[in-house]
Amino acid sequence: MRYFFYLIFFFGYTTILAQDLPKLFKGTVQNEITEVPMQSVHVINLSRVIGTITNKKGEFEIDASVNDTLYFSYVGYKPLKISVTADMLKFGNSTFKLTGLAFALEEIILRPYELTGYLEIDVKNAPINSAGRYSISGLPNSGYEAGNRNKGSISKALGALFNPTDFLYNLFGKNPKQLNKLKKMRADDEIKNLLVSKFDREVLVQLLGIKKIDLEEIIRNCNYSDLFIKESNDLQILEAISSCYEEYKVMRGSK
Repeated sequence: MRYFFYLIFFFGYTTILAQDLPKLFKGTVQNEITEVPMQSVHVINLSRVIGTITNKKGEFEIDASVNDTLYFSYVGYKPLKISVTADMLKFGNSTFKLTGLAFALEEIILRPYELTGYLEIDVKNAPINSAGRYSISGLPNSGYEAGNRNKGSISKALGALFNPTDFLYNLFGKNPKQLNKLKKMRADDEIKNLLVSKFDREVLVQLLGIKKIDLEEIIRNCNYSDLFIKESNDLQILEAISSCYEEYKVMRGSK
């Protein structure tokens, strides 16, 4: 009886392990309206932080397990996120359809500055950068941007300077292992190729599992300017976060 119990336990345990092991998942991506296969669609396994792209026939292959999350991204199309099921892995050749985004051009009104020629009046009409910058004696940078002039912004800048590692941990959640995704993202060529063409932070948000506003807060507290946040592509943002974390980890003497 005891051996029978062990036998059942063994087969049950190996079955669970088999379910967790990644399998080669195959699928096809099409345009939702025309049903034409879509080439060069980026397919990312958010759970395993690996990526691939579709071929000329819209086909792709990627390692996946049950409950892994796949994220489909293509310029001009609405991103698609699905959870891998047992049937998908069993039967394979699943078809996924992407929906095109409709862009509506809004009217833009250009309003040049109306200069009077009087310095005192024109100075008041000139735009003012609301970001507060603070210089600290003994540190190499000329200034550290706190983001705004609200009360407490100076302490926020100082806190980020001297304890940015804790700040990153807090924003990434209670599980610091989430930061390991940074290394995986930087090691995957397909993910890097996708990020270099993106400026909306959507892929980063999905991969890192944080809110867009928190992502921007990380960059600001790593002493990058609002202009950098606005004009950088997603790969540059990823490199900035990684560099910031590694630099301050060394400063704190972390291993």
